[in-house]
Amino acid sequence: MRFFRGFKPAVCWMFLIGVLGLDQAGTAAQLATPESRGAGVGAIIELDAQELRWVAEHPQVIVSSVQYPLYLFKDEHGQWSGLNNDLLNRISAMTGLQFVHEESFSTDQLLGRLESAEADMSTTLAMNDERKAFLDFSHAFGGAGWVFVGRADAPVVHSLAQLAKRVLVLPARHALEGTIRRDYPAIELRTVKTYAEARALVESGEAFATIENEIGAQLYPLGQLKVGRAVEGKWEADHLAVRKGQSPLLSILNKALEAFPAADLRAIRLKWLSGIAPVESPSRWRQLTHWFCWGMFIVSLFGLLSLLWNRRLAALIKQRADAEKGLGDQLAFQHALIDAMPDPMFVRDLQGRLIMCNKSYEESLCTRFDQVQGRRLVELDVLPAETAALLHAEFMAQMETRKPRFSERQLLFNNGVRDIYQWTVPFYSVDGQLRGLLGGWTDIGHRTRHL
Repeated sequence: MRFFRGFKPAVCWMFLIGVLGLDQAGTAAQLATPESRGAGVGAIIELDAQELRWVAEHPQVIVSSVQYPLYLFKDEHGQWSGLNNDLLNRISAMTGLQFVHEESFSTDQLLGRLESAEADMSTTLAMNDERKAFLDFSHAFGGAGWVFVGRADAPVVHSLAQLAKRVLVLPARHALEGTIRRDYPAIELRTVKTYAEARALVESGEAFATIENEIGAQLYPLGQLKVGRAVEGKWEADHLAVRKGQSPLLSILNKALEAFPAADLRAIRLKWLSGIAPVESPSRWRQLTHWFCWGMFIVSLFGLLSLLWNRRLAALIKQRADAEKGLGDQLAFQHALIDAMPDPMFVRDLQGRLIMCNKSYEESLCTRFDQVQGRRLVELDVLPAETAALLHAEFMAQMETRKPRFSERQLLFNNGVRDIYQWTVPFYSVDGQLRGLLGGWTDIGHRTRHL
């Protein structure tokens, strides 16, 4: 009996820790499940007469959208998805606005559509002085910082001042371009069309660094690149950007954001961004509690210690299984994202054999992946023999030079000559070994005819 009396304190501590754990789990589940937060989720906001008239006169709001993974992108079914799309869907339910996405393929093209009144608003633009001249910005609903991305073997970039007399590459009309040109004239600033081209130039050594949103910088395989420090003083809030002259639309959006429950907005951000957020270190309180309980278990009963070890092993096994599932989900997402790209894309190994391609590639060459997997262009009849030989030779030469290539050219396909914008970039393994080429093309003539 005395033994069991000594065992009571350990039982009490286990019960207390269990109650605290259940309380934390319940709180987390409540935050993560939108349906459990009450009737405020679908609340409809009250609009004044001017705003109601504007909604009636504008049955559709055109949103100029560029694909930016997690924030806004097309899923495997070609439907728009992501954090910003969820936000617009919720605002639509609250206000009656109907948002229609029109895809842009670069920041420069997106801004051009807003300037020419081809679109009413955008969801992925950061605020700067140039944009405020023709855009109004809503209340903020989140945000992220900017980070430097440089070569893995180069010194870490700590500040913009460190880039003096070095090449910094940015997509054209980047949010920080004007500030950098004004405040850091010693930086050799070079502009390209997309972030992919900017990363390729840094990887090849033609540029020293680029600057990306800290969330987006973590989404792509780094290869020979590394994500560096945050750009000092350049944290950017997330806004909805509205073309000037549409004050009723801006007023409606601000009302919706003001009425948006904070818990709902937090749940949407966790849904899309929690998978790439840094893992928090255990708090000091948790560490002290863990070691205190450990000591109590040893003093009270060695058998209880064995039970706890078994539970710990079970938790580790479950954690590993969850990690493997998360990796599988990430790979599935990457495949779906590549298939959703409208332009043909392919991956070839060091011998020029096809490793992967998207649906657009299969459709453009009238073939299926299982028919061309593991084979070189010169072994197939998906292209004229002279075209296949030319491209294969270019691929092999490019893997010797290891330099990216972007060019507008004419190529002979089976159905005739096409004007295309072709790009190919080398890709590397985690240990820096060349693994092959990633490439694709855009049919410029087809796009021009449709324009």
